[in-house]
Amino acid sequence: MKRKRTKAKLDMLAISVMNQWPGVRVRVIESWDLGRLHSRQSLHYEGRAVDITTSDRDRSKYGMLARLAVEAGFDWVYYESRFHIHCSVKSESVAAGRYGGCFSGDTEAALADGRRRRFDQLRRGDVVKAVDESGAVVDSEVILWLDRDPAERRLFHRLTTASGRRLALTPGHLLYVLDAASAAAGNVTAQHARVTFARRVIAGDFVLVGDGGRVEAERVVDVQPVELKGVFAPLTRHGTVLANGAFASCYAQVDSQQLAHWALLPARWAVNAREWAAHVWRRLSGGDGGVAAARRAPPSPGVHWYVRMLYALSDVLLPRDMMFD
Repeated sequence: MKRKRTKAKLDMLAISVMNQWPGVRVRVIESWDLGRLHSRQSLHYEGRAVDITTSDRDRSKYGMLARLAVEAGFDWVYYESRFHIHCSVKSESVAAGRYGGCFSGDTEAALADGRRRRFDQLRRGDVVKAVDESGAVVDSEVILWLDRDPAERRLFHRLTTASGRRLALTPGHLLYVLDAASAAAGNVTAQHARVTFARRVIAGDFVLVGDGGRVEAERVVDVQPVELKGVFAPLTRHGTVLANGAFASCYAQVDSQQLAHWALLPARWAVNAREWAAHVWRRLSGGDGGVAAARRAPPSPGVHWYVRMLYALSDVLLPRDMMFD
């Protein structure tokens, strides 16, 4: 079954390559590893990984080859060396974390007062920098956790930009990305960017960054899979957050920022209702209705129950091409 999944995606990639470059084929230089030349954790030992080039070995084609591999459904695609592309499919340990999309704990948010705070130290009520619908950098309150588990280990895509900026996200998390043509044309705004799964970002794409309030595009020079401990997904009122200075969504699994933000509307209403009730209680009794204590208390680990319900509904109601798989 493991090798069948890999072969099915490789067959899809082969068709795409032939359509892209007539007469050119996918060349597999390594798949199943019998020589024990890779690390102990390598998916080559499970039949889940292939190293590929084009049959003509033209390295100028490798950027497009990587993009075609992503579109074919491989979960991990990156330049393992300048001579080949590594592609692999996720293992059961990754499938177990299917619900939820998160940042690593060492990711930093920019607070409204100019300070920085790691995601594993954020609390409800913190005001962080985010992005509004017009693409402007705004202040936005953290109102709840969509997913938070300091003990869980999960695979992340770690993006590195030309300036050395690093950002680790789970493969199904949404990120604002520009292609090279848009960046070259100077269309460096959130409105010109596409919001896409982190898995689809490859070297050569551009991510939007907003340190200091000025929006710029930074080229992604490297994408690597890494296994990290701790998953953190805060929800802000705007549904976005500046993570290590990069424009990112708070959402995952569904390939639409607008749809995800709309689906979380009841959760935002519930937070507003709770805060309104606490305000009334303060006026009547002088207390805060327990809101301050609730914000200080660490949330229960795992995916928020409402988000888990939405994921279950989306499996039934949404077309498969909108869902992360």
